[in-house]
Parts: sequence; structure tokens; C-alpha cells
Amino acid sequence: MKSLLKLSARRTVPVDYRKIFVHLYLDVVWAGILNGSAIAFIAIYLSRIGSDVFEIGLLTAGPAAVALVLALPAGWWLSRRPLTKSVFWSSVALRSFYLLWILVPSLLPAVAQRWTFVVMTFVMSIPGTALAVGFNALYGEAVPSEWRAHVAGVRNGILSLTTLAASLLCGRVLTWLPMPTAYQVVFGIGFLGAALSSVHLYFVRPVAGGRPAAAETSLGDLSQPGLYRPAGDGTRHGVGLRFLTRGHPLRLPQVDILRGQYGRVMFCLLILHFAQYLAIPLVPVLWVQHVHLSDSQISLGNAIMYVCVFLGSTQLAGLSRRLGHHKATVLGAGLMFLYPALAALTRDMTLFLLTCAAGGLVWSVLGGALGNYVLERVPADNRPAYLAWYNVSLNAAVLVASMVGPLLAREWGIPTALAISAVGRLLSGLILWRWGR
Repeated sequence: MKSLLKLSARRTVPVDYRKIFVHLYLDVVWAGILNGSAIAFIAIYLSRIGSDVFEIGLLTAGPAAVALVLALPAGWWLSRRPLTKSVFWSSVALRSFYLLWILVPSLLPAVAQRWTFVVMTFVMSIPGTALAVGFNALYGEAVPSEWRAHVAGVRNGILSLTTLAASLLCGRVLTWLPMPTAYQVVFGIGFLGAALSSVHLYFVRPVAGGRPAAAETSLGDLSQPGLYRPAGDGTRHGVGLRFLTRGHPLRLPQVDILRGQYGRVMFCLLILHFAQYLAIPLVPVLWVQHVHLSDSQISLGNAIMYVCVFLGSTQLAGLSRRLGHHKATVLGAGLMFLYPALAALTRDMTLFLLTCAAGGLVWSVLGGALGNYVLERVPADNRPAYLAWYNVSLNAAVLVASMVGPLLAREWGIPTALAISAVGRLLSGLILWRWGR
């Protein structure tokens, strides 16, 4: 762990921040285990007990609906309370539900389980929204701006490695044990990771008198807790959530902000996220019920995806320097078509692994560049109002797309719906190139 506290031989972490950084790193060790176990396999489990694309879509739509309504009130609530304690207790409220995940398969028949998990995901999103907003703000206050890129880079690397390890381990568990015991063990691993992650969040406290100024770039942390991470290339963005805790008045987003260039940018990103999330609910059902992949094969695909996210992230800084954040975002948005296009064609293990690799590499570009692209278009003196609109745009797109995607699949079949998503993603990149400057 000491080696993680050195940025280079010429520069070491100040003493006051060392314990904070250690707890941030240990937090993401356990968060990666949660991410690679319970979160990664819940949609797969529901697909195996008969959930259709509509029910899987609700796993994504529910959290988006809650975030759409509660993100601003959560920021107002957090701004009036001690941040560290609020983040910790929000994480406890959210993650205690993972204990219930272990029990549900033994207590209820399959049909009841499917809707119980959907309802639980919706309820979990209430403290999850507070945790997402609060952790963003806590991270911004606890880590000085000059160290954020370093800490985020280490956390992202740890997240990739521990998610990879947890995914492979769970794949073996699902091979060794029968249903539903195997999934209960996987959910138990996730609960353990969630609980220990919350313990380390408790010790992340801003240094007294060391409140840093706002950063000019995105936090760049892909491991932000509280945001639901569905299967595939659908990791949720936490861009600017920390700014929602600033100021006590609870205000609706200012409509006049959308009358200029920023309105065009939000329209482009609305289309981008809509096209992105059309495919998300369809993929788990495709892998399980159409391609008939085993749990160990799916875990290997997840592992390859996270390896590719990690490898791609190491090249992002150089790519952004050469292209700029706008062009890098356009590149990632356009290339996102590869994941649903390849998935629609997948009939065997080889193409499945290629699909996962392509999705990971492309997501490493888009996920890394998007936050800085958005912040480039936001005036420094009014960030909360502008970023509130981004979060409204994102969650509205996720909510609608998570319902429309399953409707398209029911009408024309999953491969055709994935093809529509692929075309939409490609068009979103062109629209972002033309009108998102």
C-alpha cells in the first residue's frame, strides 16, 4: 500500500492525506468485489429464473427514475448535514439490501423473486442517490485538486483488478454449486464487499482547514458508489454530482440555460444516452436465453471487459491531449455501436468474447472523456445549475430507453432491437460531432 502513496520518486503524498488515500483505495478494493459479484450477476440470475427484457429493463429504469426526482433534494439534504456521516449512513442503508438478496432465493418462488428484486432495486435507489451525490462531494473535499487524477487513476486500476478477480471467482462458484445456492453465495460475496467498503467510507474525512477549491476537470473516478452498474457498457456517469450539494436553497434547473449552446450539447447527450441504454436491458437475456452461455463463460466475458477498460484507461490521457475532450467523446460515442452490433451477431463463445473486449475498450474512451467534455461547456461560476441539467438529461434518457428497448425487443426480437441501438449510437456520435462543439 505504501507504493500507492507515491506519485513519483520526486513527489509523495502529504502526511495529512495518507490515511484518507489508503481508505479510499481499500474502499474500492471491496467495492470492486461487490461490482464483480452481486451487481454483475443479478441480471443474469433473473434471466435464468425467467425474467424477460421488460423486467430486466426495470432494474435500470427504477434507479434512473429515483435519481431524476431525488438528485436535487438529496444535494439540498446533504448540504445541511455532516457530509462524512451522511455518506456512511447512506451507504449502510443502501448496502443492507444485499443481505436480503441472499435470502430471497430461499424464501420465494421464481415469479415472486423476479418482482421482489425489481422492487428492492427501486427502493435501494433512494439511499443510493444520496450516496452517489454525497460521495462525489466528499471525494471533492477530501482529495486536493492536484492529487485527484492520481487517486482516481489508482482507484480505477484497483476497481478493474478486483472486479476481474471477483468475476472469475464467482464464475467458478456458479460452476461448482447448484442453483440457487450458487447465486446466494455470489450475493453473499457481494454483501461482504459492500459492508467492508462502507467501513472504509466511514474513515474518509476532509482534513480540517484543507477544503480544496473546485477542480477544473472531472473527478475521473469510475468507482463512485450508489450508481447502478448494469451489464455491458452501461456504467452510470457521476459527472458533477458534488456540485449539487452547494448552497442551501432547493432550486429547479434554470430553463434559460438551455437556450444557447449548452442546450444543444444537452440535446446531443440526451440522444447519446438514449441510444446507449436501449441495448442495456437486452444483453443479459440475450446471453442466457438466446446464446445459451454458461455462468463461467459470462464471468470470463465480464473479466475480459474489465481488463480492456483498464488497458484503455491507461491510454486515455494521451488520446485526450491529442484529440481534445470533444473529439475523444465523439470517438467513443461513435464506436459504441460495436457492442450491440457484435452482440446481435453473436452465436458462439468467440464472438461473445470479442464483443466484451470491444465494449470495454470503447467504454474506457467514452467513460473517461465524457466528464471533462461536459465540464468544458460549464461556466465555473454557475456549475450546479448547469450540471443539474446534465443529470436530468442523463436520467431521463436512461429511464425512457430502458422501457423502449424492451418494447422494441418484444415487437421485433432482441437482435433487431440491438441493431437499432447500434445505428442510434453511431448517429449519436455524428450528431455530437456536428452540434456538440
